[in-house]
Amino acid sequence: QVQLVESGGGLVQTGGSLRLACEASWDILSFYEMGWYRQVPGNERGMVANIHNGGTIHYADSVKGRFTISRDNAKNTVYLQMNSLKPEDTAVYYCNAKRNPWQNYWGQGTQVTVSS
Repeated sequence: QVQLVESGGGLVQTGGSLRLACEASWDILSFYEMGWYRQVPGNERGMVANIHNGGTIHYADSVKGRFTISRDNAKNTVYLQMNSLKPEDTAVYYCNAKRNPWQNYWGQGTQVTVSS
């Protein structure tokens, strides 16, 4: 069973930074894509950033230039560095790993709150 454990969320002021980490219980090279999503109550979960095994990276337009996704294969960990945080970044952030279209795994989520 694949487990994804997020850490690094918390409360930060506008303009501050946080780094989220997602540690997988499996070799992350076994997933063709890993990424971060976020969700606020009443809204759908939306993609924030993802990284493919080949190195391709995608970001949501709202975070381009502020967030950076990276991976440490040796530690089976994916990171999301979040800079210049805004109140609208407040959400529960979820780690996601895709092994194939029908094997899609989620972490338990970590709360990020940005105060104005």
